[in-house]
Amino acid sequence: MNPAGSLLEARALHKAYGPTPALDGADFALHPGEVVAVMGPSGSGKSTLLHCLAGIIRPDSGTVRYGPHALTDLSDARCSALRRNDFGFVFQFGQLVPELTCLENVALPLRLNGTKRKEAERRAHDWLTRLEVDDLAAKRPGDVSGGQGQRVAVARALATTPRVIFADEPTGALDSLNGERVMGLLTEAARDTRAAVVLVTHEVRVAAYADREVVVRDGIAREAVGAA
Repeated sequence: MNPAGSLLEARALHKAYGPTPALDGADFALHPGEVVAVMGPSGSGKSTLLHCLAGIIRPDSGTVRYGPHALTDLSDARCSALRRNDFGFVFQFGQLVPELTCLENVALPLRLNGTKRKEAERRAHDWLTRLEVDDLAAKRPGDVSGGQGQRVAVARALATTPRVIFADEPTGALDSLNGERVMGLLTEAARDTRAAVVLVTHEVRVAAYADREVVVRDGIAREAVGAA
């Protein structure tokens, strides 16, 4: 793991839930445009690491830096602003807003950032087209398949042109065919926009889309053997 020139870097992260340690001195580095798979068994601390890197939760000790920003020193409001403007998120079950159409879901982060409705929806439609689900624009999440909904979620994550995308088990609820399609579209779009990706997964076939792998075990992150 080479932190030099890192876009996102964590050092000596510790996080416990009651008496149970989730992270026990984890280090991590992510470079611009890089896709890194974070692997490990259930309960190893990989999702906790992602949440600390994204400023969703604060570690008990250690530091997380994003460019010039020390996330661990920023206010909750400033962290929220970074998540809206610089970060994109894809979760296992999409977490789309059921009351909104697919187009409105993709446009939502743009609207929250102050983009006017017409422009937000134009950009959202462009991303739905790129993710091959523009025919679902007027449908609500409950009326589309799991694979389609996850592609809508990827479009939403990319709509603000984030510098970092956090993907937490993005194919965990999909069959292998849909999972492969989602990962192919996600990584292709991320590389085209030069976004870096932190990809949490326990599946080897999903990790194969990454440039390198980091394994989390017992709360410690280590570069996978043979990784660049």
